[in-house]
Amino acid sequence: MERYKNPLVERYGSKEMLYNFSPKKKFILWRKLWFYLAEIQKELGLNISNEQIDDLKNHLYNIDWNRVSFFEKKFRHDVMAHLYAFGEKAIIARPIIHLGVTSAFLGDNTDIILIRDGLEILLKKLINIIFRLRNFTLEYHKIPTLAFTHYQPAQLITVGKRSALWLQSLLLDLEELEFRLRNIHFRGVKGTVGSADSFKKLFDGNLQKLKDLERKLSEKFGFKNVFSITGQTYDRKVDAQILNFLSNISQSSHKFSNDLRLLQNLKEMEEPFEKEQIGSSAMAYKRNPILSERMASLAKYVISLSSSSAFVSATQWLERTLDDSANRRLVIGQSFLAVDSILMIWNNILENIVVYPKIIDKHIKEELPFLITEYIIIECVKNGADRQDIHERIRVHSMKTNDKIKLEGMENDFIQRILHDKKIPIHKEQISKILNYENLTGFSSDQTLEFIDSKVNPILNRFHHLIDSNI
Repeated sequence: MERYKNPLVERYGSKEMLYNFSPKKKFILWRKLWFYLAEIQKELGLNISNEQIDDLKNHLYNIDWNRVSFFEKKFRHDVMAHLYAFGEKAIIARPIIHLGVTSAFLGDNTDIILIRDGLEILLKKLINIIFRLRNFTLEYHKIPTLAFTHYQPAQLITVGKRSALWLQSLLLDLEELEFRLRNIHFRGVKGTVGSADSFKKLFDGNLQKLKDLERKLSEKFGFKNVFSITGQTYDRKVDAQILNFLSNISQSSHKFSNDLRLLQNLKEMEEPFEKEQIGSSAMAYKRNPILSERMASLAKYVISLSSSSAFVSATQWLERTLDDSANRRLVIGQSFLAVDSILMIWNNILENIVVYPKIIDKHIKEELPFLITEYIIIECVKNGADRQDIHERIRVHSMKTNDKIKLEGMENDFIQRILHDKKIPIHKEQISKILNYENLTGFSSDQTLEFIDSKVNPILNRFHHLIDSNI
């Protein structure tokens, strides 16, 4: 019978992220946790032989999936299924596997490792987006363009200044990602309900040995921090924080995709469109923004999932309740896979994004007469006019011009109206000077270059080893 296929697996996810949340990696980590647990327990004086340690080490990777499936059907317990299947391979070590620990030792520590490794995968993709967006911003930092508020023409900025806003969002996301990586905690060895009672008995009341066990085990897996206190599980708020971070990246991505689609409608900027790509089955001329639309679609999904982890965190009971399990199996891996896909799409867009300066210039010229009204008022006041009187005359002229444009399809004749109005004391030469719109972008270019130099370049220098043209 044909089964449902997850689009994140079949269509979108990268090989590295798919492997990161694969059963193979997960259950090999379980075996490594059992192996290092026993190895360190032996170092700390428990009755475990070298032969048992070697037996575990020699069977870390040969998982008999058929036997695992058999035991899971029998026991209805995934940890016990893998414990029995491992024990059939590592026969000598079987008596000491899983000594003193509970299922959460495997599940929670593994999940933390997978989350950490997933964040590392996203870090590389995020750095490459920042790199490409930096280059784009520098290339267009001087090109004037219409800024919009309420999606209505406002004043002028530059194309690079606008893309710097996209960069700013990503820097905030990167700052949070680094914070999460620095502060992620290993669950450690806490026994059944977090009291480590089993290890008090195993180590004859020696708390220092338990601390040494946790420290050494966490170091084996590359962690500097270990939770000093837990219930049976680590605090599910951690998952909520990670999902919230993934939501934040998705929000930045969605904002970019919105802006790009708006600009593509104006024909000012465009995502890559392949030579033989079909935009519509009916409308052959269409150049639909499928990449940015896909980004937006996946981003909505991740944003929606973030609330799920928040609900799980809020509704845990006492030291643990299992109503988190099925939820976490779904939302953590799915969120990482979706964000991974979003960042790959974003990199793809930035590799071949297209800008149309002549269309941008055309739109500026269409709106420019209205954009310089404040400058006209200032010049008229300098020439002795009353500010309020000039403001009213300009308002009337602009309303009449708008009516001509919208009702009759006429071109913008606002400047001619101003020059022919003898009560507005301004000369043609003064207006011509104002109409040089390269002088109307404020400090856009300076702000952009300073931002790149002071904020973006130091980050790219620090992560230069992650920049990869093949992302």
